[in-house]
Amino acid sequence: MRRTHAGLVVAITGGAAGIGREIARQFAAAGALVCIGDLSATAARATARELPGTVHGCELDVTDERSFHDFLATAEALLGPIDVLVNNAGVMWVGSFDTEPDTATTRMLAVNLHGVIRGVRLAAPAMRTRGRGHIVTIASIAAKVSPAGESTYAATKHGVLGYLTGVRAELRGSGVRLSAIMPGVVDTELAAGTATGAARLLQPADVAAAVLDVVARPRFEVVLPAQVDPMLRLAGLLPQWARDAVLRRTVPNQVAAVGNSSSRREYEKRALGPDARP
Repeated sequence: MRRTHAGLVVAITGGAAGIGREIARQFAAAGALVCIGDLSATAARATARELPGTVHGCELDVTDERSFHDFLATAEALLGPIDVLVNNAGVMWVGSFDTEPDTATTRMLAVNLHGVIRGVRLAAPAMRTRGRGHIVTIASIAAKVSPAGESTYAATKHGVLGYLTGVRAELRGSGVRLSAIMPGVVDTELAAGTATGAARLLQPADVAAAVLDVVARPRFEVVLPAQVDPMLRLAGLLPQWARDAVLRRTVPNQVAAVGNSSSRREYEKRALGPDARP
């Protein structure tokens, strides 16, 4: 059954820029009441002022239990019980597995995987008590495949999908829905310098539209672009040698793609720390 977005209380992590900002914009334009969290409270508040409708901006570090708890509590105090939590915050290091700094590995696990686990664990119980709620997580097509150069990032996204699958089984019949949005490469800073492979480059608006649609018509897995999903399902039925051949032709080698990309280096230093890239 399709539901309206008007009046929904929506909390979004990593909401000051990129995909998170566009999700906030589309929800607010549809009449939802939105609270965005970001590492920079200044950036979150600036974004909130620029968006239409009712939008608040707050500081949020998804790697910190108290910070995440306070973000959800603030959103509820400002807007009311949270109907939708969007786990959007994420970071990515790209390169050969044996040159990945330990600091980058630790940061990806903390943000991409533990941040999602923390968000679900903090938000879902109150939703279950009310008998309604929806947690939407921006995962990645890397939850289904593992591009060369994104081994740890893919591991975090595989972990997210596995975690959500288990929690979904526990929440069955509770009124709380979980959804995983799995886009290919999106035109954001996180993907700077990377290649799209056989799929088209997505825009943040494509991902945001999928989020609003899955809240209106709930389902668990959403792959973007949509035509990639049947290809992945078919590839999964093939013997290993044939599957490898298909994926080599469709999934980009990101080690080769990023090369000496200056935009990649700048993003990783900012998102993962100065030691992320020499």
